[in-house]
Amino acid sequence: MDDSSRMWADAPGAVAFRTEALCKVYETGPVRVVALDNVDLTLRMGELTVLLGASGSGKSTLLNILGGLDHASSGRVWYRELELTALGDRALTRYRRDHVGFVFQFYNLVPSLTARENVRLVTDIAPDPMPAEEALGLVGLGARMDHFPAQLSGGEQQRVAIARAVAKRPGVLLCDEPTGALDSRTGVQVLEVLDRVNRETGTTTVVITHNAGIRAMAHRVLRFADGRLASEEVNATRVAPSEIVW
Repeated sequence: MDDSSRMWADAPGAVAFRTEALCKVYETGPVRVVALDNVDLTLRMGELTVLLGASGSGKSTLLNILGGLDHASSGRVWYRELELTALGDRALTRYRRDHVGFVFQFYNLVPSLTARENVRLVTDIAPDPMPAEEALGLVGLGARMDHFPAQLSGGEQQRVAIARAVAKRPGVLLCDEPTGALDSRTGVQVLEVLDRVNRETGTTTVVITHNAGIRAMAHRVLRFADGRLASEEVNATRVAPSEIVW
């Protein structure tokens, strides 16, 4: 896939991800755990999708496969026209670098680097990065970019992590429990940033959460149970993050 297909806000409503009979099985000696069981789904370009489900339902496993961090046991996965399940490790690394931004529950910031320097860890290796200052401005931290993580609140640190993820202009932003370590007020601030990034950049955004209230801000909601896609719904009307009942 060349740079022309790695668009910042490209073809809203077109297919971003598609899976076909996707399975993931973990085996440790005699123990066999089915994490994903014949999952067929489609995620759309430009949408904000929320994945719901209990721990162990397969959400994080799915996110890791979509992000090129893990391999499927069987089935097929496509990012646009690129079949991820046909890629080797080197090609998956290139895919992650060029197309995917990750945000996790814990911020993974380098404590000895400022917010600006933490973001530059990504912009120094990305093929077409956004300036670190612009990325931090997008998440509302323009005035805090020279502060170290220890000088920032938990919510501010998570916003630095989001800035770092979006600074390389990814086609997709994958977020695993981004508000899981935050209180409700701070969590709403982080959701507002994710909503803003999705609206202003058109980045396809996928958010895993245990908080069912967050579903109201999504374009699409997928609920997982026992490794299967249990239900899918599209919100006719979306709720602003500030209106979510935590």
